[in-house]
Amino acid sequence: MRANPERILKLVLQINGWIMATAVFAVFLSHDQMATIHQWLGLGKFPDAKIVDYLARSLSGFYAILGVLYIALARDIHAYASIITLAAWASICFGIGSIIINFQLDFPLWWTWGEGPFIAGYGMVILWLQKRINTSAGETLGKNEDNKEAEEG
Repeated sequence: MRANPERILKLVLQINGWIMATAVFAVFLSHDQMATIHQWLGLGKFPDAKIVDYLARSLSGFYAILGVLYIALARDIHAYASIITLAAWASICFGIGSIIINFQLDFPLWWTWGEGPFIAGYGMVILWLQKRINTSAGETLGKNEDNKEAEEG
């Protein structure tokens, strides 16, 4: 039995969406809680500046919103195909950009290689699944046209 690329695409979008949506909890962390997590991750002393708290919360909120968007897109992958494709390309670019930024900022290697390649890989998987769906649709169309010709002939 072959895997259904449509079901897999929906599942990948939903799983990633729900994981990203959990970032909403970080929006409500106190400065001290963020500092504790920052140090636990081995990223050094957390800067004591309002802009740092703002950026951390804003990025968490952005991830949460994007996660909800992925969940919504998964509801109709055909109607939202172009948006899903755009999001996949954006993920690839963001993943590559994350690798570059993390090297420039001298982030730990486990962070750099765990974040950027995963994000870019996610985008590539989405594009690959979309290609499989389009190929499957084309094969089905071709078979239907062959059957129609056989019936007429």
